[in-house]
Amino acid sequence: MLVKERLNTDRQEHPSPEADGAADTVELSIVMPCLNEAATIETCIDKAQAALASEGIVGEIIVADNGSTDGSRDIARQAGARVVEVEHRGYGSALRAGIAASHGTYVIMGDSDDSYDFGEIGRFVEKLRAGHQLVMGTRLKGNILPGAMPWLHRWVGNPVLTWLANLFFGTRLSDYHCGLRGFDRQAINSLGLNTSGMEFASEMVAKAALNQLSMAEVPITYHPDGRARPPHLRTWHDGWRHLQFLLLLSPNWVFLYPALLFIGLGILGMAVLLPGPQTIGPVGLDVHTLLAAGIAIIIGSQILTLWLTAHLFARNIKLLPESQFFENVSNRFTLGNGILVGTIFALIGLALILWALEMWANVQFDALDYQQALRRLIPGLVMLAVGVQVFFASFIVSLLNFKVTFR
Repeated sequence: MLVKERLNTDRQEHPSPEADGAADTVELSIVMPCLNEAATIETCIDKAQAALASEGIVGEIIVADNGSTDGSRDIARQAGARVVEVEHRGYGSALRAGIAASHGTYVIMGDSDDSYDFGEIGRFVEKLRAGHQLVMGTRLKGNILPGAMPWLHRWVGNPVLTWLANLFFGTRLSDYHCGLRGFDRQAINSLGLNTSGMEFASEMVAKAALNQLSMAEVPITYHPDGRARPPHLRTWHDGWRHLQFLLLLSPNWVFLYPALLFIGLGILGMAVLLPGPQTIGPVGLDVHTLLAAGIAIIIGSQILTLWLTAHLFARNIKLLPESQFFENVSNRFTLGNGILVGTIFALIGLALILWALEMWANVQFDALDYQQALRRLIPGLVMLAVGVQVFFASFIVSLLNFKVTFR
């Protein structure tokens, strides 16, 4: 009872910025997404208010309500929070609306189910004041209380997705999906975050990494939530959405590196087998392997053109930031260069095919040495296929690069 009275006093002594017209002085906005959290929303607000008071931080508390029907909005208002009603459903939608309505230099976001302790926000603010633009809470380096996180999430889902994200984006974070995090509001707004679901958490960190924002981690304690109903998180569905989004933001890993692998192995196979059959231990390699190497080159070249088109499209819709390496590549892959290179490859391929036909004609189109014929025909067909691919891909790339090419 004494704690409750003290918190009520804090609400009177620290009114919301809107109440006194001091929005410009707000240092910290605490944003809580909410969907039917009547059992815990007041507790979260109380902890946040107590933390603001004890740390001497000028702040505001925003509850981004996603259509609650259990009275959560009224409870939040009575507890002293500002409620933003968000019509479009989704974790990301709620947070984007809450962040858009915030006034703070910094923002701390955290779930309103009492699984995160808002009393820990002081350490986040310290990191933000020190110049870090995104400060991630980490449960895996902190303390996970019994019953707080399912076994599958703790030991499989979260570590695997975090490892992949670190690989894709060059980060060294330990908990990509921690919902308690702080950030510089202007820096995060500049990223153009637009996802509506649970993958919003991944989008924020991935784009922050791609745009080279300064990041830090703060170990936290993760508590069992206080809900009397099942959680909104759907393990497999939301995990797959996170993975899909990570892949969409990683065209190099999805397209470029596999393409280079296929092309490299194909060229190596061609170089080894064009002179003649080769034996490696008990394994004999001949024109059958040469054909596989040629197909690998064709597949690699197709994936490489897909990388160009995917990267251009993602850049045009602001899904990916500008990349100097990619700009250099796309600027060289002009319509004129593509037509020229494609034509040269195709003509070389046709010459090799005619060379193979000449061999056949020399035996009056009868039976011939297929090994020698295929050593001319296979590289010819590969060069022709790659040339045609480059020729027509140059038109698609030029269309996607239209503003750059003709501005």
